[in-house]
Amino acid sequence: MKSGLSFLIAALRCEIDELDQLARTSALVGTIGRLVHALQRERGLSNVLLASGGRRFVAQREAQMAVCLRAEEAVRNTFDRLDTEAVRIGNGARLFSRIAWVLPGLDALPELRRRIGAMELSAADATAAFVKLVAGLLAVVFEAADGATDPEISRLLVAMFNFMQGKEFAGQERACGAAAFASGRNDGARQQQWLHLIESQERCFQVFADFSGPALGELWRTSQSAPQLAEQERLRRIACAAPTGVSLDAELSQVWFDCCSRRIDAMQAIEERLAADLRLLCEQKTARARAELHAHEALLAELAVEPGEAVAAFFDELPPADTEGSPPRALSAAAPIGRQLERSVLEMVQEQSHRLQAMSDELETVRAALNERKLVERAKGLLMAHRRLSEEEAHKMLRRTAMSQGRRLVEVAESVLSMAEYLPGDPVR
Repeated sequence: MKSGLSFLIAALRCEIDELDQLARTSALVGTIGRLVHALQRERGLSNVLLASGGRRFVAQREAQMAVCLRAEEAVRNTFDRLDTEAVRIGNGARLFSRIAWVLPGLDALPELRRRIGAMELSAADATAAFVKLVAGLLAVVFEAADGATDPEISRLLVAMFNFMQGKEFAGQERACGAAAFASGRNDGARQQQWLHLIESQERCFQVFADFSGPALGELWRTSQSAPQLAEQERLRRIACAAPTGVSLDAELSQVWFDCCSRRIDAMQAIEERLAADLRLLCEQKTARARAELHAHEALLAELAVEPGEAVAAFFDELPPADTEGSPPRALSAAAPIGRQLERSVLEMVQEQSHRLQAMSDELETVRAALNERKLVERAKGLLMAHRRLSEEEAHKMLRRTAMSQGRRLVEVAESVLSMAEYLPGDPVR
């Protein structure tokens, strides 16, 4: 008959399996981050190329496409190394579904690049295509964060996802501004989109700061150069404050692109630090779990050799029946080795139980941030379908309602979802 220690060992093996899978998905997150960074730069260069009528950034775009191809190959290789037979993974269905969705997007990249090079797309259409692909890649990162079962690893994954999302909004802002300056004009719709991207960045970076810890938060603050931020703000004001129809200086497209790129490259250094911290944390936790497993296995072997007397160590802390209220009995130093081992097993089981409960409590706190994002995204999708709004308009509607009613954004999202069947209009099929 198997003992309690046998099942404790089985629990540790399950924990190690989960940590191994987390290590693989964490490595995937870092690899995806490098591809997203490369695609963001290609998107910005493509926008300037299209907006300038093919006059600017031709050679730079060609060089960047080669960088993207190498990063894409690394992501595909990491996809291949994931254990698709690991049906035990809690969110495996969602994670693998996200990967299945994004692979055709990677397959379609050569045709997108051909059409951009042939000037068959507008800057807006090219941006939308890249945004869709990057969103798919970030959805893989989100599922990796949502499926993490260790709270410390989950916190870092949540921080990384939100930082990558904020960096993506910064990349979209770079592309938006590059197209505006290169074309020599701006309009009200693009100005509103620009302001929405600025606000979205700030929101994501705040969540990152909440989950990243003081060291990474300080690194993020010190990476933001004051002169660089001042220059970017100056260019923002030039473009966003200009009345519709007023010409913009096309020469500023290079200045804007370089200014944004320096900031985004600094963000990439933070992403790399996050990825390195994730790898190290996974390695440390796996090493500790394996050492604990080896110790338990040695103890199980020792128990098999010296089982000891059949004692009820489980109830050792109960007072004797005839001395109710007296202090618990202490374990005698002369107790047989079997009894000491039995008590040791019970202490290990209790320690493991307390640790798992503490992990579960902390994990609930971490996942609250992910669940809030899910609710807000679902509410935006509902408004977009019923009201035929853009993503930006739906988000603004939620935020305006939250501000006017003095409520949190997630609370407004929950209210929208609860009233789904009463929303006017037919949802878009």
